[in-house]
Amino acid sequence: MAVLPNPDRVAVWAQWMQQNKEAVIGAMTKADLQAAVNALDDFLNTNATAINNAIPATARAALSTAQKAALLNYVIFRRWGAGV
Repeated sequence: MAVLPNPDRVAVWAQWMQQNKEAVIGAMTKADLQAAVNALDDFLNTNATAINNAIPATARAALSTAQKAALLNYVIFRRWGAGV
């Protein structure tokens, strides 16, 4: 899987800014946030094989790529998005 196209990265950046207007403390700029989006997307692309291999074989074989991505999203949201 390739990194997100630039318009999709911009959409992530814009959505985050729209939904988190008061969540940033400090001197982070919009460019800094865009760099964070790009870095996370690059990291996920670089580590896609390791992430996939972390899923037990039975689930890895049964789940589609989209389902694996959704599952990863749920785990990440529960770990950090829910205030854990």
